[in-house]
Amino acid sequence: MDLGLKDRVYVVTGATRGLGHATARELVADGAKVVITGRDEKTVAGAAAELGPNAVGVAADNADPAAAGRLVAAAREHFGGFDGVLISVGGPAPGFAADNTDEQWQAAFDTVFLGAVRLARTAAAELHEGGVIAFVLSSSVYEPIAGLTISNGLRPGLAGFAKSLADEVGPRGIRVLGVLPGRIATDRLRQLDGLSPDPEATRAANEARIPLRRYGTPEEFGRAAAFLLSPAASYVTGVMVPVDGGARSGF
Repeated sequence: MDLGLKDRVYVVTGATRGLGHATARELVADGAKVVITGRDEKTVAGAAAELGPNAVGVAADNADPAAAGRLVAAAREHFGGFDGVLISVGGPAPGFAADNTDEQWQAAFDTVFLGAVRLARTAAAELHEGGVIAFVLSSSVYEPIAGLTISNGLRPGLAGFAKSLADEVGPRGIRVLGVLPGRIATDRLRQLDGLSPDPEATRAANEARIPLRRYGTPEEFGRAAAFLLSPAASYVTGVMVPVDGGARSGF
């Protein structure tokens, strides 16, 4: 299938590694051009170089109020256009309600929530018909995850914002959606599994609860996200799409 990605231009945040990087790689492989972001200038430059000439790296922090405008401007400056954005940020600090501090909540709100809202608003104002805004969220949108209380608090709110934005910009032909990774084998998931006394046993127990009986790969997530960002998914909007091996209990 031709996804229609050739020469389309996307901003992908948090794309120096993990799910953002995997998606950027799939977009570029299908002919798209990407502006990728990360907080560290050297790291983001290296990630962009790995992706090749159709990728540009910009050091940016989602919590910076100026970042959204800079990223859209970079897309236009380097590639002459802007067709969509994938808003991906690192997961907030793990912990339980009694443990997470006000400082952890505030830092996560500024980056994970307000930073994402700000970038989506900026993108919505700049995009034309056929544009797309996608959020990398979490299965915690539907089912809280033990030990990830901050994520459980913020991700469902972003899903609600995404749905509201989809309703508002849909008449202009702009799509908005969420992609909900389950247990994908990234550094973040290895870190979370590593919090247990026996990480291997924890992984085995988690895999036993997934119908496909394994963790997903970043490449599998990236391909799903690239499709949803592409014109081939032109009638998909206002929804949260799980990429979780069937782990979600509801249908």
